[in-house]
Amino acid sequence: MSEEDQETESTDNMLSEEYQSPEYLQRKLYFLLEQLKTMHNELPEKYQMRIPYELLTGLANSLANDTIFEIVKRLMEIQHVTENHLEQLRKQVENEHQIEIQEWIAKIADAEELEHILALMKIKHAKRLKETDMKLVLHLDQKVKDQQSTLEKAGVPGFYVTDNPKEITIQMHLLDFILRLSRIKYEPTK
Repeated sequence: MSEEDQETESTDNMLSEEYQSPEYLQRKLYFLLEQLKTMHNELPEKYQMRIPYELLTGLANSLANDTIFEIVKRLMEIQHVTENHLEQLRKQVENEHQIEIQEWIAKIADAEELEHILALMKIKHAKRLKETDMKLVLHLDQKVKDQQSTLEKAGVPGFYVTDNPKEITIQMHLLDFILRLSRIKYEPTK
């Protein structure tokens, strides 16, 4: 190993040790907590009251290790893929409706009969689209529960499986905090 490589390795080891030191972790924890308090203060008061200081402290503690940021990034990637897939499924149903309409228009010459058939198809298509949308919403609801469960198992405070819209809104704010913090580079010298 060259002298330069040994110096680089030595520097890397010192940095790694510094990042694991209690002082470094304490400074990072204070930094995260200050950022969280700033974000918390930007929320409407009705949400601020539902997110106590203890929850922010617990969240900061869980974020001191970058693992939670990675988990949230993966969950967001999965969510985007799922949303795109569900959007494609809905478009597929809409396209099938358009194709069916075009086929009937090509078959029926009588304008009155065509108008009657198209009116019936409109009702049928609206019902099918509503059923499709309900299935998609159920699928998205299940994804939310999966995300809640994953974050709860990872030990992220404020996350647990719930259907309560108010609690889900709080969790969405906490998730927003985590995503915003993931974009901020902590500089240990500051």
